[in-house]
Amino acid sequence: MEDLKKLEVWFVTGSQHLYGEETLKQVAEHSTQIARSIDKDPAIPVRVVFKPVVKSPEEIYQVCQEANTTSTCIGIIAWMHTFSPAKMWIGGLKVLQKPLLHLHTQFNRDIPWSSIDMDFMNLNQSAHGDREFGFMVSRMRMNRKVVVGHWQDSEVMKSVAVWMRAAAGWNDWQNARFCRFGDNMRQVAVTEGDKVEAELKFGYSVNGYGIGDLVKVINDVSDSAIAQQVAEYEEIYTVQAPLRKGGERHSALKDAAKIEIGMRNFLKAGNFKGFTDTFEDLHGMVQLPGIASQRLMAEGYGFGGEGDWKTSALVRAMKVMATGLKGGNSFMEDYTYHFDPNNQLVLGSHMLEICPSIANDKPTVEIHPLGIGGKADPVRLVFNAGSGPALNASIVDMGNRFRLIVNEVVAVDPIQSLPKLPVARVLWKPYPDMKTGCAAWILAGGAHHTGYSQNLTTEHMEDFAEMAGVEYLLIGKNSNLYDLKNQLRWNDLYYRHSI
Repeated sequence: MEDLKKLEVWFVTGSQHLYGEETLKQVAEHSTQIARSIDKDPAIPVRVVFKPVVKSPEEIYQVCQEANTTSTCIGIIAWMHTFSPAKMWIGGLKVLQKPLLHLHTQFNRDIPWSSIDMDFMNLNQSAHGDREFGFMVSRMRMNRKVVVGHWQDSEVMKSVAVWMRAAAGWNDWQNARFCRFGDNMRQVAVTEGDKVEAELKFGYSVNGYGIGDLVKVINDVSDSAIAQQVAEYEEIYTVQAPLRKGGERHSALKDAAKIEIGMRNFLKAGNFKGFTDTFEDLHGMVQLPGIASQRLMAEGYGFGGEGDWKTSALVRAMKVMATGLKGGNSFMEDYTYHFDPNNQLVLGSHMLEICPSIANDKPTVEIHPLGIGGKADPVRLVFNAGSGPALNASIVDMGNRFRLIVNEVVAVDPIQSLPKLPVARVLWKPYPDMKTGCAAWILAGGAHHTGYSQNLTTEHMEDFAEMAGVEYLLIGKNSNLYDLKNQLRWNDLYYRHSI
């Protein structure tokens, strides 16, 4: 994954010339101190760069334009230390194309009760100036995040850090390229979608490539590279005896290694950030890419099965947002249910392609029949995922808009062993409960494919949806079907009349 410390968020403080040079000097000193403090906070994932205090429409416009054209800048934090007349901000906000966070703070934490005078009040009036600024952003119908509290409060910094991670994911989508090997699975609805609208809305492009193009690159892989890849498997994982050197299925492991190397070479050559494939379109390939897709995901590539490019892009964004956090993110699918009244569970898995970043133990390299696709038995990593809080997220195309649906879940350890299940898997309980959570997902039109995360929160996903300007639906601990149905109705009316 990319180093997030190569990215920047600009700290921009608003004021005006009315207060005089001495006050403006203090504003600059305080703003510099706040920016440096945020930059050094261990929770902050990107660099925070102080920008000179803006005091006029021209200065505001210039810094917003510079932010747009600076590739390392992924967003702006705005704060009004004093009053900053908001008409000055119109021109800059009109052209701003980067995410905006409004930090509603003030330099001093406490009121200096015994010494406060009008000089202090004129300098420290964020409660005044931020409301003026907030009105203009609302008047312009701009999406942004508002964080309230003192800049030395750890909870404030956590919320700012969440927004920064969402901004990093959004930034990664801009001009990104996603590759579809072949087409999507025939007759499947949810993997379809408007790729032109997605490029307009999200900034990434999705294009198809013939399997023959990939097979040619796979066939160019050298024997020495294959041997090196097989040795890596044996070093990192527990390889089943039949797949080891001298075993009767060792050639299948070599075939899987060859596919992985070829796919990686293809993706690197095309500067792709994610990909899709489908078992219905594998002409010229020996086996479906199982371990290849799993390991490429672990490196940071997005993936979607059966041609699901929306989920591939979402998984990539989630991986970028979570860079450096404990836990992993993976392509996922709700596969089957455990309807025990006392312990209702969802078993999440896929035919092959679950990312080992979510594994709770050392994965095993195994080979088993797939049963569909008509190809040789594919090699895959088998493991149980870790327990704990998690979420599933899905982006669907509703025809006149995209919708991001997020369900909070809690993953649990398997209640029994699964000796005959030859795939990676995770068991979870959806919130608020099985019946409500599943019904809400279906009513919202959530896909059977998701991005599964062990380390992102609903706040990350909500911030990301705000930046993307898409509908956001949360199915969480406090959800109920009555409210959800009304929200769906109200949202339909809103998007019908606002687009």
